[in-house]
Amino acid sequence: MGKPRVLLADDHTLVVEALTKLLDGRALLEKAVQVQPDVVLLDLSMPILDGFEAGQRLKKLVPRAKLIVLTMTEDAEVAADVLRSWASGFLLKKSASAELVKAIQEVLRGKTFVTTYLSQNLLNRFARDPQQRAKTLTPRQREVLQLLAEGRTMKEAADVLNVTARTVAFHKYKIMEEFELKTNSDLLRFAMKERLITRV
Repeated sequence: MGKPRVLLADDHTLVVEALTKLLDGRALLEKAVQVQPDVVLLDLSMPILDGFEAGQRLKKLVPRAKLIVLTMTEDAEVAADVLRSWASGFLLKKSASAELVKAIQEVLRGKTFVTTYLSQNLLNRFARDPQQRAKTLTPRQREVLQLLAEGRTMKEAADVLNVTARTVAFHKYKIMEEFELKTNSDLLRFAMKERLITRV
């Protein structure tokens, strides 16, 4: 096997300057189809098309490519979801550079790589019964749902939880998907049913 081709899409200036040219989400999809990379490193907070959507599309457009998330998001629930759905690796931007190299090597061997910062937490989550989890709000989902049901915007909720607005959006739409909620009104009624708020 020759040198693997690695494609990077990230919004962190230092990472980008150290490795390659910045790609936004849509540019990433176009470049991936053109280059047919072996590995794609992508952030979850890219401009124009975020990493959650880009990862799902990449999996279909370039199925042979291994996708590694490189992000500042330390939410284990987010990591678990992308690993279940399309990612082969999950790294934090504060991870050591040696972890990045090891992650690329591992996913090219067909393995899954998770940063040591989140490995134990993720192991605990994957050990749970997935059917039970699908019908139970996680602690973070409950926090997000309560804040949104109380009338906070996604940015306000993100500030309270010390996460990005995109992470709040991820949890909101994951709740709606898992519990088959179609509108914000459905979300409010569900929050009341879960006793997170007393009235709509």
